[in-house]
Amino acid sequence: MTRISADRIAQIEARRDELQALMATGELASDRFVAVSKEYAELEPVARAAGEVRRLRAEAESLMHMTHDADDELRHMAEEELHDNRAALESADRALALALLPRDAADERAAMLEIRAGTGGDEAALFAGDLLRMYQRYADNQGWRVELISASAAEMGGYKEVVASVEGKGVFARLKFESGVHRVQRVPVTESGGRIHTSAATVAVLPEAEEVDVQIDEARDLRIDIFRSSGPGGQSVNTTDSAVRIVHIPSGLVVIQQDEKSQHKNKAKALKVLRTRLYEAERERLHAARAGARKSMVGSGDRSERIRTYNFPQGRVTDHRINLTLHRLPEILEGEMDELLGALISEDEAERLASLDA
Repeated sequence: MTRISADRIAQIEARRDELQALMATGELASDRFVAVSKEYAELEPVARAAGEVRRLRAEAESLMHMTHDADDELRHMAEEELHDNRAALESADRALALALLPRDAADERAAMLEIRAGTGGDEAALFAGDLLRMYQRYADNQGWRVELISASAAEMGGYKEVVASVEGKGVFARLKFESGVHRVQRVPVTESGGRIHTSAATVAVLPEAEEVDVQIDEARDLRIDIFRSSGPGGQSVNTTDSAVRIVHIPSGLVVIQQDEKSQHKNKAKALKVLRTRLYEAERERLHAARAGARKSMVGSGDRSERIRTYNFPQGRVTDHRINLTLHRLPEILEGEMDELLGALISEDEAERLASLDA
């Protein structure tokens, strides 16, 4: 465990106090006040953690002196308290180290959730629908808002592909480890022989971009085509040309949006998806070691590639990245994902702390 130095702790607390004094003067220009307030809001919990470490270290030093006291009763009491102090200090040191880890700038953003049916035909599409409902219910539990951006429904139910926007506090931080191939093992409703089938769906979670993140020159960078929406089997959905296809010429990315009856709404949604994908592509370029290419992140949808398995006969969910198995499949599909997501976040924190010690 990385032990933060006393000098570093003093620097943190001094900067917190300096920011607090600056805000109290009432003399800052509005834009400067906003910047100082933001820095203070980010630093204040770190300074609290630093202060707790400083307090516990001082207490430990005092107790160590008392363990050499000639009075047996006082010495035993100090030894007992020192044992408790060490446990508290270990926890406080870890909390401070975590607070000082570099943060993913996208953690507090909304996210674009993309789910695609992989291997398994109709059953894979049904499973994609199950995953969407699972995330929707989890979002409801968190007080987040989910908006469907586009959906391609399958004939037997579920989705061939569905894209949704998830908005709320800390959405990307909680969902970013869901990207990858999810595998399901169960007896399909269409299976008369009771055989267990294995199917898969891919999930991608991307931090939503803001206009300031991605600069697009519509006249130069985009080719926008308008056409008539169509449903399954070529069936017309709208009687007007409202569907939108946007091609981002520099990257070759293509986004099609036809769920809305309004051309303007379809264009706005398509641009939102395009900005998000361009923003993620840039994040991947800058953080290739963490994220890798988008294609490798979600895999091909083949059964053999998976980050998680949902086994219905045994009622279990296994996350293969951290070797965690929970026999709570019905509850997890109902959106009770805190234990699962919490374990993934804790593992990531442990790996990042270990990298600091390396």
